[in-house]
Amino acid sequence: MYCCVIISIILYSLLSRTSLCSYVDPHFLACEPQTCRNQSIRYPFYIQGKQEPFCGYPGFAISCDTNNAFPILNLSSISYIIHQIFYHNESLRVSNAAFSSTNNNTPLYCLSLAQNLTLPPTNTFNLVDQNNHKDIILFFGCNLSSMPPELMDYRIGCSEGNNKTGGSVLALYKDDVKTVNLASKSCGTGVEVVDAVVEEEKSSGGGGIKEALRRGFMLNWTASDCKLCSSTGGRCGFNSSIFTFQCYCTDRIHASKCYIPDGRNKASLKMGLALGLAAAVTLLLVMVTLYCTRWKKQNQRHLLVDAFLERHGHLQIKRYSYSEMKKVTNSFKNKLGEGGFGSVYKGQLKDGRHVAVKILSELKGHGEDFINEVVSMSRTSHVNVLALLGFCFEGSKQALVYEFMPNGSLEKLLSEENDMIGDRQLDYQTLYDIAIGVAKGLEYLHKGCNTRILHFDIKPHNILLDENFCPKISDFGLAKVCTRKESMVSISGTRGTAGYIAPEVFSRNFGVISHKSDVYSYGMMVLEMVGRRRNIKTEVDASSETYFPYWVYNRLVSNQQLGLQSISNEFDNEKSMEKSITL
Repeated sequence: MYCCVIISIILYSLLSRTSLCSYVDPHFLACEPQTCRNQSIRYPFYIQGKQEPFCGYPGFAISCDTNNAFPILNLSSISYIIHQIFYHNESLRVSNAAFSSTNNNTPLYCLSLAQNLTLPPTNTFNLVDQNNHKDIILFFGCNLSSMPPELMDYRIGCSEGNNKTGGSVLALYKDDVKTVNLASKSCGTGVEVVDAVVEEEKSSGGGGIKEALRRGFMLNWTASDCKLCSSTGGRCGFNSSIFTFQCYCTDRIHASKCYIPDGRNKASLKMGLALGLAAAVTLLLVMVTLYCTRWKKQNQRHLLVDAFLERHGHLQIKRYSYSEMKKVTNSFKNKLGEGGFGSVYKGQLKDGRHVAVKILSELKGHGEDFINEVVSMSRTSHVNVLALLGFCFEGSKQALVYEFMPNGSLEKLLSEENDMIGDRQLDYQTLYDIAIGVAKGLEYLHKGCNTRILHFDIKPHNILLDENFCPKISDFGLAKVCTRKESMVSISGTRGTAGYIAPEVFSRNFGVISHKSDVYSYGMMVLEMVGRRRNIKTEVDASSETYFPYWVYNRLVSNQQLGLQSISNEFDNEKSMEKSITL
């Protein structure tokens, strides 16, 4: 159902467009011209916080705060009010925000002695007609009660520490020596000289300076040319990471201008885009269908496993996250083995114990193998049954954490290449002890638990040995959990490994399935241990030599030697024969 909804949404979003020509590049949309206090803002300027930096040239960011009457340009931490931008000749009129005032001539804020009011040097902005500019001097801390009347007109605001109506800052032209000397006497030691550039005002006196400060001055800017891009319908921008001008067009980003196709090219382009749309939709439908089919299958598996984990929240084993599995195995560096189920890695827990972590490649069926393993092994506690210490089930990641068996599997020790274990030979007594240990483990699974557990895959490969060669039954992926009262069980399909499967397991004509099916597999394993050879030996020529039990039977009835490789003397030979017959 969910997949149908996804397909419907995708089809609607794609087919609702008449063609791919309706696509518009996001850079083109982002760099649409904006307005700030009735002033048009476009390249090379951009409004900080409202437009992306790639819409403008570096250093041309503009603040458009609702508290300010004009847009603000920041040059080296000095705020300048933009009165007007002239895009045709790349110039603008600005004034230092420190000299701005409200409509009733109240200053916006008081001036500071440490405030820098000098036009900073910049590579992008230059003064227009520098011969028309004059420097001014600011006097701070002037005593209003002793100030001559002719200086009152030169007051432009207040200084920090005074109220805004007191007005204790004077502004004079630097070359007006007489007025400057008079202000020096009135302001005393509180004089601070700061150079500030303004355009010379024709009217004289304090009113002329006030007007000059309010009007400000003209600046030219230097940035990449936008004319060619804008003339072809594009919007200009700049990539600061590679310091390159870019032309944002409706279809994509171009270097300098947009491509304008003629009539024939437009028709071909539309046809090509329509065909591309059809192919893209078809491919997308196939991919979504395959994904939804796989998702539905995996989701059913995960729901089954999640339901089990919820019902068995009291499990004594620990649940790990996948990130914890990576830490335990040192990012899966030490691989112990690999099979159809996945891979096994050596790891170490926080308490120092070594563990074997089996990472499952995928859930089989509906996750029954994973559930069987966790259910079966979490309910067992026996010296001859491998201990399950924890598990991981996180999305598509599944793992099982076992105690580490340093001597590996019995299957490896029975091969001809592994007769020697270090400096020690695997003698008959050791094999006998292993066989007895496995038998005790099976007896525990069949009779010692609250529930009867049938393994259905007893073989040397699933018998692991610790440092003292104590055997432990492992791999409960095919196990069946039933009540102790059940003398026979029902299973679907065939379980186990060829050569070890009881006849009734793969054909019901031989009888019912019960715990005795494990006993049959155990017997086949013991025969393999006694003869130190594979249960099914396909490389021999005679068919009578292929099936190992038949080979043992023929040799016993004809009183021939079994050729046991671990027998060293006559006493061991008699002892081994007795124990083999007993087993």
